[in-house]
Amino acid sequence: MKLGLAGDTMLGRTVAEHLARDGPGSLFADEVVAVAHEADLFVANLECAVSERGERWADPSKPFFFRAPPMAVEVLILLGVDCVTLANNHALDYDVPALLDTIDLVAEAGIAVVGAGRDRATARSPAVLEHDGLHMGVVGVTDHPESFAAGEHHPGVAFADLRTGTPPWLIDTVQALDTEIVLVTPHWGPNMVPAPLPHVRSAAAALRNAGATLVAGHSAHVFHGVGDAVLFDLGDFIDDYIRHPILHNELGLFFLVTFEGSQPVEVEAVPLALDYCHTRLADDDEAAWIADRFTTACAALGTTVETRDDRLVVHFDPPTDDGA
Repeated sequence: MKLGLAGDTMLGRTVAEHLARDGPGSLFADEVVAVAHEADLFVANLECAVSERGERWADPSKPFFFRAPPMAVEVLILLGVDCVTLANNHALDYDVPALLDTIDLVAEAGIAVVGAGRDRATARSPAVLEHDGLHMGVVGVTDHPESFAAGEHHPGVAFADLRTGTPPWLIDTVQALDTEIVLVTPHWGPNMVPAPLPHVRSAAAALRNAGATLVAGHSAHVFHGVGDAVLFDLGDFIDDYIRHPILHNELGLFFLVTFEGSQPVEVEAVPLALDYCHTRLADDDEAAWIADRFTTACAALGTTVETRDDRLVVHFDPPTDDGA
């Protein structure tokens, strides 16, 4: 089984304008769509509301608000997305009505939703995906903002203050999943940091110890390294953001994780270039920069990167037999 993973997928603001003008097929190059279709299952972080309703979240300190039109769901269908997480800091940009529309529109398209819901219980509930008899549980969670947290009877996101530790409810959710594969996809840490912060690394270790087969995070807008079946940050997949002159958030990766049975055995990272409101495969110079940065980031986590057919490959160590 091959799992596709994409980071922040922002279909609002001027991306939404391009979408409305040029259609769902205009946002991703055909070659990127083809890579996405290599995945048997595909999970992405949807970094916007999908709705025509709602008012901006009432927070004078919040600078950015992302909302896409309902046709944005057609982009997810085109890419072959099977599940989105809405556990992030933009799910409630246009308040509860837009969040509820997002959940309904995505679900009506046959795409699973995790990380947000009509109340705390549904926001924290995992989804279960299946391919060829293999089942994968998906858990979405975000460590910011607390104001977006779902309540007992109030819509919102699955919030956990990971800076103070990994809460029991999250550990319990992971441990309760009776699936061959458990994927946890956290939106953690601040924007524009080049490597995972200590609390992110601690949370990753706690999730793996709880039984997560794979952890795939996002939030930094730039990709991080891979270590111990943890993809610390997937980076961005599409957006209209200002380019960072050093971290180059316009250069990214699409991740394909190959499983043998229930075990992840390797990651293929495909270099991407995020032009303004359009994502394509990276050219040779862009791919060289991406390879250098990814190799360095992985080395800092004790992981070696190989190159195969213009892709960056990380092999996972097989699980140890404690009884040996």
